[in-house]
Amino acid sequence: MASPREPKSSTKIIRQTPTDGVSQRTRNTARRRLASKNSREFDPQAFLATIGEGRKTMLFSKKQMVFAQGDPADAVFYLQTGKVRLTVVSKNGKEATLGILSEGSFFGEGSLAGQPLRMGSATALTDCAVLRIEKRAMVDVLQREHTLSDLFVAYLLTRNIRYEEDLVDQLFNSSEKRLARVLLMLAQFGKEGKPESVIPKISQETLAEMVGTTRSRVSFFMNKFRKLGFIRYNGELEVHSSLLNIVLHD
Repeated sequence: MASPREPKSSTKIIRQTPTDGVSQRTRNTARRRLASKNSREFDPQAFLATIGEGRKTMLFSKKQMVFAQGDPADAVFYLQTGKVRLTVVSKNGKEATLGILSEGSFFGEGSLAGQPLRMGSATALTDCAVLRIEKRAMVDVLQREHTLSDLFVAYLLTRNIRYEEDLVDQLFNSSEKRLARVLLMLAQFGKEGKPESVIPKISQETLAEMVGTTRSRVSFFMNKFRKLGFIRYNGELEVHSSLLNIVLHD
């Protein structure tokens, strides 16, 4: 019995409209852009060094205020160059120095925790370049870019440890040791292997606020450190690594 004959193959012609081609090209372009976006590596240092959406570089001259206590807390700041002094003023008008920040430091991050107003002030101790990052832009990039969020969290943890060390310093160490520790921190001792560093001019009143003692005691210890060769005055204050002997000495 003869097998049934195979039907002749037929070719189906599909007409492509101009809009189909455009749609296909659009989808291909979108896929390439998505692949490029997913494969790129986010560079936090490049983000913190350039202006862009929600961020701008601001220049402050020495003694100029970056923000004042009571101002709206609507941005985070990143110190690109220079030094910034953080202070707070009590209700009776007494001012206290919370710290001196160097380049590579974040500040004003209380805005991210729902802080509506600034709890303290930030003032340029030297000429500074500061990157101002709007709160919304900072929240978005922290959620999207893990490399920056890791860097930010590591910085906050490091500073929290330093605050704990400051508290222990105030509770158990003499004002002489506290002053030596403050000078070493201001000189960034141990950072990048620097054996000694120069501190921009800073008043003894400010040092007394940071140490928690009187100006006369600071003057006494500064003269002692100078005679021992731990520091040197030459327009600016030069701190030598040998000052660490005061901190380590029991």
